[in-house]
Amino acid sequence: MTTRWLTLLAALPVTAAALSAQKLQETPQNLTPEQMEARLHYRTGHVKLRGGLATLELPPEFRYLDARETGLVIRAWGNPPDSETLGMIVPAGLGVFDRESWAVVISYDEDGFVKDDDAATINYNDLLGKMQRGIRQANEERRRQGYPEVDLVGWAEPPRYDAATHKLYWAKDLHFGTEPVHTLNYNIRVLGRRGVLVLNAVATMDQLATVRRDMGKVIAFVDFAEGNRYADFVPGTDKVAEYGIAALIAGSIAAKAGFFKLLLAGIIALKKLIVVALVAIGAFFKRIFGKKKEAPAAS
Repeated sequence: MTTRWLTLLAALPVTAAALSAQKLQETPQNLTPEQMEARLHYRTGHVKLRGGLATLELPPEFRYLDARETGLVIRAWGNPPDSETLGMIVPAGLGVFDRESWAVVISYDEDGFVKDDDAATINYNDLLGKMQRGIRQANEERRRQGYPEVDLVGWAEPPRYDAATHKLYWAKDLHFGTEPVHTLNYNIRVLGRRGVLVLNAVATMDQLATVRRDMGKVIAFVDFAEGNRYADFVPGTDKVAEYGIAALIAGSIAAKAGFFKLLLAGIIALKKLIVVALVAIGAFFKRIFGKKKEAPAAS
C-alpha cells in the first residue's frame, strides 16, 4: 500500500511561490505518507478559488489544499495530475493519506448557464433506471476490454435541487468488480452564470452518515463570488449550456473521469483500471439527456 503514495509531480520551477511545493517533491521515492503529509500547507477560513471565481468560507472542521498541492496529492495517489482542479477540501484532523480519510475535489465546468427548468419535473426513480441500464450496457464493452464491471446499486442520497441557492446534490451507491465494499460517490453542483462548480467526494458506503453530515456543511460554505452567480446571468450575452439538471446528474457518473479515477484510486485504494472505462459513460448520458442545438427559425 505504501508504494501507492510514492509518485509525485516532476519538479516545478523554483520561484518564491513554488518553494513550498518544491519541498513537497524532494526525493519522493524516500518519503513516507507521513512525511508527505507534513509537507502539505493547508489553509483555513476564507478561500478564493481561481482568482475570485468562487469562495469557500471554511469552518474549523475543514481545511483546503490549493490547486498546486492538490495536483501533488493526486499524483501521489498514483494518478496523473489534472490542470482543471481548483483544489481539495479535507476534513480537519485527517490527512489525505489516512485510510479512513475522504476528500472533496473541486473543479469547474465552463459549459455555460445551466437552465433549471426541468428540476421540478424530473422523476429521479426513472432517471436512476436509465442510468442503471446505460451502465449495464457499457459493462459489455468493459468486459471486452478486460475491465471489471461497475454496478450502480442505487441512490445513497436522492437528488435534491435548491432553487433558491441553485445548488444540487446527490449520492450514489456503486459497486466495482468483486470489491468487498461498496463505494459512495457524493456529488455537489453549484450553478453559476457561466458554468458549474463541481465538487466530488468518494468514500466507502459505511462512511455515508459522516460524509452526508459533512457534505451538508460543504454545500453551505461554497458559492460563486458576486458577478459569477446564477442571478448574474445576462440573457442574449452569456452562453447557455446544452443540457439541464437531468443531464448534470446522469452525466456525472463519470464526472470528470480523471477526478473520479483519482479519488477511487487514492482514497479507496481500488485498482486504477477499475475506473478507466467510466470515461465513456458520461458521454453516453450526455447524448441521452443533452439538449441539441435548435436550428435558427426561417425568416
